[in-house]
Amino acid sequence: MTHLRKIIHFDIDAFFASVEQLDHPEYRGKPLIVGGDSDRSVVSTCSYEARVYGVRSAMSIVVAKKLCPNGLYVYGNMRRYGEISKQIFSMVEETFDVMQQVSIDEAYIDVTELGDPWEIARDLKEKVFALTGLTISVGISYNKFLAKLASDWNKPNGIFEIKQSDIPSILLPLPIIKIHGLGKKTCEKLNRIGIFTIEDLYQYPTDLLNNIIGESWAKEIVDRIHGIDERPVKEYGERKSYGKETTLEVDSDDRAMLMGILEQYLIRIHKKLDEKGLMAKTLTIKIKYFDFEHFTKSHSMEYHTNDYRVLQETLHRLFESIELAKPVRLIGLTFSNLEDVDYKQFNMLESLF
Repeated sequence: MTHLRKIIHFDIDAFFASVEQLDHPEYRGKPLIVGGDSDRSVVSTCSYEARVYGVRSAMSIVVAKKLCPNGLYVYGNMRRYGEISKQIFSMVEETFDVMQQVSIDEAYIDVTELGDPWEIARDLKEKVFALTGLTISVGISYNKFLAKLASDWNKPNGIFEIKQSDIPSILLPLPIIKIHGLGKKTCEKLNRIGIFTIEDLYQYPTDLLNNIIGESWAKEIVDRIHGIDERPVKEYGERKSYGKETTLEVDSDDRAMLMGILEQYLIRIHKKLDEKGLMAKTLTIKIKYFDFEHFTKSHSMEYHTNDYRVLQETLHRLFESIELAKPVRLIGLTFSNLEDVDYKQFNMLESLF
């Protein structure tokens, strides 16, 4: 049996509107539309209170005002949204090895080797809320297409999982606009020939679909609605740190057991650094107690290294310096202040001349 991946997709609920409501308490609980007041503007996003009236992203402000005349119409603050987004995704990047940010407010995470995806999802939601006061919705599945679909299921502030056993029945009643990758114009074209739901698409001959949207794209869409999507979660850009953390099944102050977990993380992170040709200078241990009080303790070495024994000794000394005041709920280890191995070799060569 093929080993299924565990993929999480999350997005920040009504991101721009939620940030405005965070910064302006007087907006909370009211239909808020971000995009401006001009008749030439379009809706960037809107609060869930506005969505009740039928207001949606990309809708013209003129139409939105007809649907929701008593709404609050404000111009967006992209600089502020960028700041919040950076806070969230920096935290996510430090926590997970494989994260692919796909927009200012959404990302995929491959958690195949990290344990129970529901526990990971709950912990992620908790972290984002503690950091920013914002909620996220999380989808879990065995591929990217289904994980993204699942994240829309229980909005806002929800978690939903689509399992292999749910396919195809869970998909069949959905409108084709739910298929990520099918745009509005393509959906309208398919509507004109009687295809409105995924079940309609299931029954439509693939060779005829090829003529409408092209052979390669038709194959991809047909694969997706049959639960097939092999796209990997890709890392983009340079990593600033590598880390692992976990929420324990039972709160514990057993130092030997906790050190054992940190040792396992050391092995996995060291392997990742080795694969990437990186060295680290700073180690950080994160502790969260049973009552959610948390802290981090870091140590920076004199030089960058990827020598396992040096890293292991540093980890032991760092952990020994921590006095556990209460039973631990979550423990984590992060390596940061990274540098290429090649850079070190270059410096050594340079010093010879």
